[in-house]
Amino acid sequence: MKILVAVKQVSVLDDEFEMRDDGRDVDEDFFEKDLNEFDHFAVEEALLIKEASGGEAEVVIVTVGDDDADDALRTALAKGAERGVRVWDDSLVDADSVTIAKVLAKVVEREDPDMVFTGAQSVDFGHAATGMALAGLLGWPHAAVVSKLDFKPGDENATIHRELEGGLEEIMSVTCPAVLSIQLGINQPRYASLRGIRQARQKPVDELDLSDLGLSAETVKAASRVRRMYAPERGQAEIIEGSVAEQAARLAEIVKELRGA
Repeated sequence: MKILVAVKQVSVLDDEFEMRDDGRDVDEDFFEKDLNEFDHFAVEEALLIKEASGGEAEVVIVTVGDDDADDALRTALAKGAERGVRVWDDSLVDADSVTIAKVLAKVVEREDPDMVFTGAQSVDFGHAATGMALAGLLGWPHAAVVSKLDFKPGDENATIHRELEGGLEEIMSVTCPAVLSIQLGINQPRYASLRGIRQARQKPVDELDLSDLGLSAETVKAASRVRRMYAPERGQAEIIEGSVAEQAARLAEIVKELRGA
């Protein structure tokens, strides 16, 4: 039994940053790179299933990213996953969520897992679309924002709990294999031990390009592009005190000021 966990190395910003000259992203000098927070929970859930089964399950980590993404991959491997897969091609620099899903779908075909886990979303862009797009391409069932999972190797169905709006919770069953997007708080992610970190350096990682997956730069061309990225101007607020008449008078003054009267 195999569980494939898709992870992402995300870009985390400090309070102070500058935009690129083309205005389409933040200057890379202001990025800090790390494993996506949601993906820690997805990896942990796969490892818990593996441990509960007495080691019958194999956990494989996959990421789409350049050499820098190897750090995020090794972080997941240090927690206890057996091996990793990293896919990269320069044509994927501006890849959107659907494009990444196309690549992951080919990895799924290659690995033939019984389940696929992703984080519910990434903390940098927050599209929450990759898992759903991947399931659509595979023709597999999909469930998002999974807050509890009851599944063991060999089960034909998985019972899941999902967080809904207004504090509601949904309990449903999905047929396996399935793609599940894991929510924060479903478990308590473990820290990688020093021994695990050392072992992760020696664990096998398949480094693939598009040709290895039967893809080309044209087939993974993004259907969307970032036209502009910017920090919006910060507004200002004023607490208006006093009697109703005084508050009304002050509001009238503000309106006149905004209209330039």
